[in-house]
Amino acid sequence: MAESLAWSLEAMAGVARGRAAEWITHAEVHREPALDGLDDRALIEACLAGRAGAFDVLVERHRRAIYRLCYRFVNNHEDASDLSQDVFLRAYRGLKSFRGHASLATWLYRIGVNVCLNRVSARTLAVEPIDERAIEDRGELASDRMLRDERGGLVRAAIARLPPKQRATLILRTYQEMSHQEIADVLGSSVGAVKANLFHALANLKKLLGEEIP
Repeated sequence: MAESLAWSLEAMAGVARGRAAEWITHAEVHREPALDGLDDRALIEACLAGRAGAFDVLVERHRRAIYRLCYRFVNNHEDASDLSQDVFLRAYRGLKSFRGHASLATWLYRIGVNVCLNRVSARTLAVEPIDERAIEDRGELASDRMLRDERGGLVRAAIARLPPKQRATLILRTYQEMSHQEIADVLGSSVGAVKANLFHALANLKKLLGEEIP
């Protein structure tokens, strides 16, 4: 009897161990993937599904680019930081409306441009210098030379006086290294309109600066 009871207990323990192993295997198979390994679309789906930390990963992935965009519009770090936060807040609130027709980066840039243009049209912002290497664009060497030589903030101040679409086009092309098609996607315009805006922006910039580009 004792031997029979001992066998039964051992058998039950074996079944329990087997079930535990089966449960662990099932959990491993269905474990959610690490957020850092997901692409933007998967992170958006995770965020909409309520997964904690998904939007934080998106912010970390795109925050530098959005901050640089905002800085180029307002020319000081405090306002650029505030605007960046506003961009991501608007993106979070409107995430359900993101259809994926463009990349998430393009969508964020679109929000960023609108937020920045609204801010700079509302008030005049202070200008601070920024210590970074200007972006080279071999397709527009003359404008690149002019923009790279930002003497005393004169170029940044002149850019701030350009019409909104020209200002946005020039910033996206020169500082964000976007192609004409990418700019068109951000601004919701055609490639032809982007090229025209860029041409007029450079012409107006030359007049504002009172210098000729060789």
